[in-house]
Amino acid sequence: MKREAALVGAAAALVLAVITIAVALLRGDSPPGAPEPPPAKPEPGALPYDAAAFQPFAYEPQDEDELLERGSRGMAHVVYALSPGGVKSSVARTTRWRDAIEQAVVASPVYADELEAMLFLESAGRPAVMADGTPASATGLMQIIPSTATALLGMRVDLARSLEINRELPRARRLAVTSRKAKKRRAWRREVRKLLRERKLVDERFDPEKALAGAVRYLTTARRRFGRQDLAIASYHMGIGNLRSVIDTYGASRTPSWPQLYYDSSPTRHRRTWQLLTGLGDDSRHYLFKVLASREILRLAREDPDELDRQIELQTAKASAEEVLRPASRYPPYEDDEDLRFAYKRDELIPLPNDPVRLAFRPGRKMGSLARRLDQPRILYRGLRREALACLLYIAKEYRRIAGRGALRVTSTVRDLPYQELLVATNIQATPEFSLHTTGFAIDVAKPRAEAVLLFLLERLQALDVIAWVEEPGAYHLTVGPEAKAFLPMYEALVTDRRPVR
Repeated sequence: MKREAALVGAAAALVLAVITIAVALLRGDSPPGAPEPPPAKPEPGALPYDAAAFQPFAYEPQDEDELLERGSRGMAHVVYALSPGGVKSSVARTTRWRDAIEQAVVASPVYADELEAMLFLESAGRPAVMADGTPASATGLMQIIPSTATALLGMRVDLARSLEINRELPRARRLAVTSRKAKKRRAWRREVRKLLRERKLVDERFDPEKALAGAVRYLTTARRRFGRQDLAIASYHMGIGNLRSVIDTYGASRTPSWPQLYYDSSPTRHRRTWQLLTGLGDDSRHYLFKVLASREILRLAREDPDELDRQIELQTAKASAEEVLRPASRYPPYEDDEDLRFAYKRDELIPLPNDPVRLAFRPGRKMGSLARRLDQPRILYRGLRREALACLLYIAKEYRRIAGRGALRVTSTVRDLPYQELLVATNIQATPEFSLHTTGFAIDVAKPRAEAVLLFLLERLQALDVIAWVEEPGAYHLTVGPEAKAFLPMYEALVTDRRPVR
């Protein structure tokens, strides 16, 4: 009986096992005890994660003040670099109009500091400057165009006579200096003064007080139409009508802020808004950021001139703001190959992965091509600091996500001083000064087929104060700043190869 009972129990167990396996197979599960199937291989060119999901700088309403500050820092370089006569001269010319500015904003919603910053950016304090050398263009202290002056601001502009005076003045000024007789020189000087007085009357854009009053009227009108000061300032350069079109394409239920319009539009999100902003072609999408950068310059001039001097030195050291992000005083160069090897050993430098299918970038074949002349392996010059590699991973995955295909080609990464000196001797484009490549924070990326996509990414990261970049023949040179630490989770997820550099 016991043996029969055991056989019955075994048969029941077998039946139960068969039923369990059958149910598992019907549900698509693996049978109990079966080995785990190998993970599915990604399709060629596919990214190994949700490419759209990792967006550490995605627009959030609570971040608007921080985003404006980032935009101000990221776009400050052009303000420093292009200030006529240098920043200090522009500050001196601008601040002499402070009393007139404060008078102009009385009983208006415009702040004196903002109007002063716009004046700094528009004319650098020069009341007679003309954008293309004639009054037919943006003119005067606040760079007002003729149609806006007459149609919107109610200013008097006799453009025909203003153009005539503009043609007469150079000759009168020349004769006021070169005439042989003193009497003639005095007569021509009187003629110059007469022409200048007349010009203020026939073209009020040349009258500083009326130009300031006109700008205040514009900003007041724009503030009334948009209900926001940031949009009013942004519209000063692109025009009220253009900004209205941008807002309409965004499609929000209520008027969006400028940070929302700018940072929440891209080639894949609110695409039409992004197309309108970039299609203006005059960089007006960055105007508000540059106004804020100008305001900070003027604040430093009043409150912390030593810091302004430091910023001027860093901002004008290179063709981008890379030394602002990574100043040589804080990030010394790698002196030689031993320095580089030690940096790799302690994981300060990470070897550049070569996995274009998975990571969407690949090292260029010629990277480190001068290593042999230094009796060093090429791999020594194929590495980046952790934050720089993380930023490259983000740029590459976004490039592929937006462009739909392809991999970026990296042409240059870290160098030591001997390599940099050899490069300077063989390449006229290499800087003989401090190079951020010798710190491991700089990357050169070849211009790809979908170049517009890469340009969008570089510009957006600059406006987030994450990178500084400049275009070079055939490539883009970018320096990665401290804010790139936000991309480190991507680095930790994707970079697992820690092969030592020998």
